[in-house]
Parts: sequence; structure tokens; C-alpha cells
Amino acid sequence: MKNIIVGQSGGPTSVINSSIAGVYKKAKELGYDHVYGMVNGIEGFLNDNIIDLDDYLSNDENYELLKRTPSAFLGSCRYKLPKFEDDPDTYKKIFELLEKHEIESLLYTGGNDSMDTVKMLSDYAKENGKSQKFFGVPKTIDNDLPITDHCPGYGSCAKYIATSLKEIIRDNESFNKSRLTVCIVEIMGRHAGWLTAAAALAKDDNCSGVDAIYLPEDTFDLDEFLNRVKTLAETKSSIVIAVSEGIQTADGKFVCELGADDRAVDAFGHKQLSGCASTLCNIVAKETGLKTRAIEFSTLQRAASHLASLTDINEAEAVGARAVEEVNKGNTGMMVTIQRVSEDPYKSETDVYDIHDIANVEKKIPDEWIDKENKQMTEEFIKYARPLIIGELLPIFKDGVPTHLVRK
Repeated sequence: MKNIIVGQSGGPTSVINSSIAGVYKKAKELGYDHVYGMVNGIEGFLNDNIIDLDDYLSNDENYELLKRTPSAFLGSCRYKLPKFEDDPDTYKKIFELLEKHEIESLLYTGGNDSMDTVKMLSDYAKENGKSQKFFGVPKTIDNDLPITDHCPGYGSCAKYIATSLKEIIRDNESFNKSRLTVCIVEIMGRHAGWLTAAAALAKDDNCSGVDAIYLPEDTFDLDEFLNRVKTLAETKSSIVIAVSEGIQTADGKFVCELGADDRAVDAFGHKQLSGCASTLCNIVAKETGLKTRAIEFSTLQRAASHLASLTDINEAEAVGARAVEEVNKGNTGMMVTIQRVSEDPYKSETDVYDIHDIANVEKKIPDEWIDKENKQMTEEFIKYARPLIIGELLPIFKDGVPTHLVRK
């Protein structure tokens, strides 16, 4: 038997399922007998919870529907694989399950922590004479994986952010100066501001764009922020500011903590962040007396498959297919990357890179792409990000709402 398995991990995206589609299609083309899916990632696999994707994707209609389905079709997890020396039984169980189902290769779709899982499993296999192959399929709206030009999931999220901000700006400009509202929009991004930077894409020939963009790469100065708001209020009838959930003050404190108690942490030790916009709105209202409105995109920005970028969908499908090609050739311990080979017209190709140089490494926005004085993005960033949001794949509607493919 020639079998392969794929799993999804971490925060979903609106195009992560396109990678699953790419894995399935390429694996069938290469003659794999079974293409299995882990239900809820490696955590589900440890409970032997898997499905055969033939039950869902053997017809073209479902294949196309999967590409239009947001979130993780297979189910995700935030399970931190322990180090072998701390828990050898977990590794023993994983490889027993791989052998039980005659699985030659395991593909894992995710971000930094998921790539660490691929690294540890491939290292264990190499050190213990195991034949199974392990490969990373990039996915993260945060766009913070190194080596790759960008990450599948980012373009669609950026498209949603730019579109929604343009609509918010239009709404906020509806009233005259006597009804001035300071609208602060909170966007995901713990340490890297790629998503918040996408707010710059709202500006075009029929939209003035956001008034300021605050990123985690730049230390947040509350006094500067308040002075900027006051100055804008002197001449404008509408103020819209984009802030990252992860902006921090000079002492390393998250801005969202200025108005909240200590936050809980997840399995990876990441502090739960939210409420940055609300905290800032409360401060602005207190210090200036201006009317404020806080908007938190939260899950909406990563689940909006109805506004996914076609470029993003196609690239997500391509990285899944490339991972299958690589393990089929016997390669392991690597991640698929996307390389930009042409700017005008935009064109990309897939490549592969050693997982050890990728896992747990976080890529931030280059300083030269940030206009820190004016709290805006430079033209270099716009040139980088704009092609990633181009194109649409319309949902398949039923009874007025999009139809999705779901597990039985």
C-alpha cells in the first residue's frame, strides 16, 4: 500500500483547505492508494482519529467546494508536541499509528509551531532509522514564516482587511465634523504586523485610506498617539486608525493590558490578546472627550472565504501539491516555500527549504517598509502586498448564503 496523511494545525485561514485539495489531487495523480486526513491535527492523530479523503473529494464538485470552504475542514489543534527526551511514548505511538495505517509520509499544514512539529518528527525518524517522510506545508495569516516570500492565507486576510477598512472609512465619513468619531480597528498580529500593514491597501483613487497604522515592530508611545488623534481632530470629520493587537509600550507591556488584568496563555505560552482597540478608545474618550468606536476584526479576518484572494487560493493549492511531489521523491524534513519570480506581471513558483531554518523563526516587516514618522507603510510594502490580494473565486450560493464542505 502507498498511503499519505495530511493534517492542519494552528489558527485556520480562508484558504487552508485549498492546500488539502492540492495534497489530495497530486497524491492521486501519483498513485497513492489512500490519502488520509488527521481530524484535529497531530492531537487527533494520537487518538487514531483519521478520515479517508476519498470519501469527500473523489468528485470534482466537492473538490471545488472545499476550495471555497473557510476554516480547517479536517479540524485544527494547538497541541505542542513534547521533546522526545521528555515524552518518548508520544513518539512511539505516532510511529506505531503510521505503521498501522501503512502511511509513508506525513504532511502538516501550519505556521511556526506546526513547522516545529515537522522538524521534531523528521529528526526522530532520521535518528531512529524510520523510513517515514515529513514535510511542512506553510499556512499562516500572520505571514511571519521565514525564507518564503509570503505565506498562504495572508493574501486573503489582507484582502478582507483592506476591503473592510475601506467600507469602514466610507461609513465613518458619512457625518459632518460635529459628529466626528475616532474609529480604532484592531487587527491580528502578536509580534509581526503584516496584517495590520495591509490596512494601507485600503487607500486608492476613491479612498483616502486610514489615518495611521500602529505595528508591533514599532514601540507604541501613548502620548504620541493621543497627540496625533488631537491633531487629526482639528481638521478632519472622520478618523480611522488601524492597530495591531500586539502593540507594546516601551516597557514591553501589551497595550491591551493597560485596561485589563493578566491574560491567560495557550499551550505554546502565548498570552491571549484582545481588547487593544477598546482600551485605546476608552483612553481617547477620557483624554479628549471625542466620540470613539472600537472594532475588532477577530475571527472574521481569517474566515472570510467569500472574499478570498484567487492568487492566494491558487498558491495554497500549489504548496500542497509540491509537498506531495517532494515526499514522493523521498525528501523529508523540509517546508514548501513560495518564491516571487516576477513583479509585473506578478508570478510565483514553489520551492523547498530545510525545516530547521524555518521552525520557530519569526519574520517581521523590514524597517524600510515602515514610515514610522507618519505611521504609514511605504510604497515598497504596497508593491509587495498588492499582488497577493488580486482575483476572486465566487462562493457557491444556496438559499442566499455560501455552501461549504463539512465532515460527516
